[in-house]
Amino acid sequence: MSSLKKVQLPDFGGDKEDCPIISVEEYRRRIDATVERMEQAGLDFLAVYGDREHFANMTFLTGFDPRFEEALLLLNRSGGRLLLVGNECMGYLPDPAIGYTVELFQDFSLMGQPRERSKPLRAILSGFGIGSGAKVGCVGWKYYDEKLLEGGQTAMDVPAYLADLLRDLAGERQAVRNAASIFIDCDNGLRMTNSADQIAMMEYAAIHTSLAVRASVERIKPGVRECELPMHATASGLPYCCHTMAVFGDKPRRGLSSPSGRRAKLGDPFVLALGIWGSLTCRAGMVAGGPGDLSRDLKDFYPRLAGNYYDAAATWYEKVKVGASAGEVYAAVHAVRDDQLFDFAVNPGHLIGLDEWPHSPFQAGSSVRLRSGMAIQMDMIPVSKGPLCYSNVEDGIALADSTLRQEIANRHPACWKRIQARRDFMTGKLGIILDAGVLPLGNTPAWLCPYAMDTETVFVK
Repeated sequence: MSSLKKVQLPDFGGDKEDCPIISVEEYRRRIDATVERMEQAGLDFLAVYGDREHFANMTFLTGFDPRFEEALLLLNRSGGRLLLVGNECMGYLPDPAIGYTVELFQDFSLMGQPRERSKPLRAILSGFGIGSGAKVGCVGWKYYDEKLLEGGQTAMDVPAYLADLLRDLAGERQAVRNAASIFIDCDNGLRMTNSADQIAMMEYAAIHTSLAVRASVERIKPGVRECELPMHATASGLPYCCHTMAVFGDKPRRGLSSPSGRRAKLGDPFVLALGIWGSLTCRAGMVAGGPGDLSRDLKDFYPRLAGNYYDAAATWYEKVKVGASAGEVYAAVHAVRDDQLFDFAVNPGHLIGLDEWPHSPFQAGSSVRLRSGMAIQMDMIPVSKGPLCYSNVEDGIALADSTLRQEIANRHPACWKRIQARRDFMTGKLGIILDAGVLPLGNTPAWLCPYAMDTETVFVK
């Protein structure tokens, strides 16, 4: 059972360092692995679509994201690589050493911009070799089955104009199918297993999201406005993977609200969340210094909810490891949850990539085995079954076997030192026993102060 204790959160550092990078060689390996998966799936071509929101698969392959335009990466089994971009992305291209040809397609540009320099899309696609009998895989950002959406493998989340044209060129609707599982399938998706360098980049991102959220928690008091909290103070210009959240009062009911001018009141719930590529940190609790600052209906209920929620979070941390069944983790967490206090809004945890939630294996009965290289979010959102209140201790981890751990230590020694310090804090100060392969990535590892006006009083197991 968890309890409250005075604990000083250490300064794990890392925010002054340069962000690790992904090498050209790794991008080439990723493309080669994708072509191999195409061959295994019987695909002749792959069309990877990206826009401002749905960038992660394209960025994984090239380091390029289309910002406020669209883009399309075409691959074939012979090694051909054609990147289609709009007007403004012509000045924002990935490293040419990765190896690709660039084509301007101006209908990817914003409305009203010039359109006179492009070939028609049909001519571009057919010129790349897509024609009658071709087997084409389309990658947007999700894939589907027959349960809720007819079509299964042929159901697309790329624009209709692109899907329709590819089907017309291939000559058969069934020849063009959804291939997003190549990247995000929980069992073997290419993006769901991270390299040492990618994990180091995620750790860098997690440092910044966690420090921003910590600084914001420490600023909470009656009268402070949501928009005054320093949620962006340490993001260092890194690109966001979701909207920033900072809310008080009854706004947390809406879940995804952005900051406004609303001022905190004593006894309010609060929710803070900041996500940048590779990381999201969230904290939720009460604008109070202790139970005495809460309303009569919350003085007894909230401590029980928050304590039981932390029990579930600690259980999650102690059950995840390389080789564990995601279904067993799910069952263990639900066994700890007090059904009289709260439900989980969604899955108890999910995978994380450049995008905030590519997939989740944490489902009832899931047979997915957690593996080395996975980056996982301890994301459990409790929905109160009593009066309105919130608690959240969302952070990211990576899983690594001994080989990957050694590679991280060799390639990124400062990162590895911070990871070990976080593990020591979680075990020695918070009482959460971690498997050797669990690597905490952010600077607020399992740190949860249920009352924002007393940040030194936190839950321990």
